[in-house]
Amino acid sequence: MYPLRFPHRLLKAHAKPGNLVLDPFCGRGTTNYAARLLGLDSVGIDSSPVAVAVAQAKTVAVTPADVMAAYDRMAKKDSGAALPTGEFWHWCFHPRVLAQLVSLRAAFLHECRDPADIALRAILLGALHGPRNKGRPSHFSNQAPRTYAPKPRYAAGYWQQQGLVPQEVNLRDVIRVRAQRFFGQEASLPRGQIFLSDSRSLSKTHVRRPVDWVVCSPPYYGLRTYVPDQWLRYWFLGGPPSPSYSMEGQLEHGSPEAFALDLRTVWLSAARVAVVGARMCVRFGGISNRKADPRAVLLDSLQGSGWKIQTARPAGNALAGKRQAQHFRAGEAEPKEEWDYWAIRV
Repeated sequence: MYPLRFPHRLLKAHAKPGNLVLDPFCGRGTTNYAARLLGLDSVGIDSSPVAVAVAQAKTVAVTPADVMAAYDRMAKKDSGAALPTGEFWHWCFHPRVLAQLVSLRAAFLHECRDPADIALRAILLGALHGPRNKGRPSHFSNQAPRTYAPKPRYAAGYWQQQGLVPQEVNLRDVIRVRAQRFFGQEASLPRGQIFLSDSRSLSKTHVRRPVDWVVCSPPYYGLRTYVPDQWLRYWFLGGPPSPSYSMEGQLEHGSPEAFALDLRTVWLSAARVAVVGARMCVRFGGISNRKADPRAVLLDSLQGSGWKIQTARPAGNALAGKRQAQHFRAGEAEPKEEWDYWAIRV
């Protein structure tokens, strides 16, 4: 997840009023939010339901009061849905917290179209698991990583060994604090559309007028754990109550050549919906346990894609600014340098 300043600075300096911005790997909607702040329309595409749910919250305009009203309305509903069982669920959440989460999950699965509901859903996803604070709780789970979901067997064993019993958390208090933090100062108008889809097959269903800018950061070659790393949030959105290792909707990671070929399909798809002369900026890097040269992989993907590379500039690495990618390193060597690649639609 790159910092907001990257797409915001780029679009502020170069985009024109009325331009349409596309991010075919929108993730949590950083590019789309930058476009919104600048008054630009945008389209975001991602194959991850978790990423799309978070990104959609960055395109709506709500107040903290709207979010709390949505919570109070949904909290009154009793779905009667069965609670997931097993050692992990016993140790991860206090029974009453889990019952509330299951009820809210059922309510969102029934309907989530109102802007306040979309914002509330994203807040719940963010608070679902994370570290336990000494003071006021900020997450609903037992001690856990914030950025990725703990694996059930390991987590249950760890909690038992450490004597960590799940606390009863007041969901409303956690949501209220987060609603104020994320939406208390928001003044920009709602803009942008986010789609759960595969960017290899973009169409006018997603992009109804020609694109002027493509700003994105594709998955790095070899990094294919997005689904299992987010399995608990995926569960809240309707997924199974255990990690899924599906590769559906993800790029091919079998070899650098296969990955580049699959990525080229995305660039071709984006070219079909872009005006001639449209600009594209791609931030790309690599992970340390893959020997493939990220620059060679990205340049290979752009061959015959409808985009002509113009320049490439170093952009540091994931350690700069304490970026999210650090949390996935697990003691690995320093991450590879990232580059920004500029191209034009020909």
